[in-house]
Amino acid sequence: MLDYDAVKTWAFPEQSVRCDASASILYALSLGLGDDVAIHARSLDYVYEKQLRVLPTFAVTLGFPGSWMSDPRTGIDYKKVVHGEQRLSLHRPLRPDTTLRVRNRIAAIVDKGPGRGALVLIERVLAEGDGSSVVASMQQVTFCRGDGGFSAGGALPDTLPAPLPRVPELTPDTVHTATTRTDMALLYRLSGDRNPLHADPHVAAAAGFPRPILHGLATYGLACKALLATVCDGDETQIAEFSARFTAPMYPGESLETQIWLAGTSVHFRCRAVERDQIVLDNGIARLRD
Repeated sequence: MLDYDAVKTWAFPEQSVRCDASASILYALSLGLGDDVAIHARSLDYVYEKQLRVLPTFAVTLGFPGSWMSDPRTGIDYKKVVHGEQRLSLHRPLRPDTTLRVRNRIAAIVDKGPGRGALVLIERVLAEGDGSSVVASMQQVTFCRGDGGFSAGGALPDTLPAPLPRVPELTPDTVHTATTRTDMALLYRLSGDRNPLHADPHVAAAAGFPRPILHGLATYGLACKALLATVCDGDETQIAEFSARFTAPMYPGESLETQIWLAGTSVHFRCRAVERDQIVLDNGIARLRD
């Protein structure tokens, strides 16, 4: 059972990470950025170092705290952990081959009750120089499906951020569809998240899935790729914020449909696994720079 005190006070060491050009290219390739250069000329800029651009969502891989929830001291049933929500604010675009300081901290833990799981909010900041020049900040909600009821009914002070807005109940302004590679999860895990849930069929079965699932953050990156292709003309510097809620697993090899609604500098979106007609990412909201 989740140990509230141990998790809430978990000490993450401050890191120094490189916004490495090769890692950025690998990340972009794992999301299929190299397969459409004939259609979207700017796609080449994300996978070729000549005038390299860095995908905004690459930020979520930098300083990733790893599989700390598998440490027995947390009490968390790690096999049942899934990503619930991701929010990203880019104070300025990422630049290749820059060194960043990373700080992670546990901001909140919410007990949903016995049989309903628990939510853990992790905040991360990426900064240049002495750490005062913030480049990106993010909030990640992790759903610990096997850990509800740890507070035994006791009131806890922690709260989560306000819910992300629902997408409009209107026909989307545009739709982007792409087929994912069957080995996408195996490629994406090289960007830092080595959870065997995304590679090992036995681990996936133990967690209740018929086969390894795609990382939620890979679906998140695919949604960003869709917005770049349809709304931003391939220009990553337009994206200032990018947030979404994960609602169901996506499987490698499936086709992903991203539905997009335009509202000035705000862009609403959600993603559907076409073959199963399943919404896998919802309440998506991006903010474009003026």
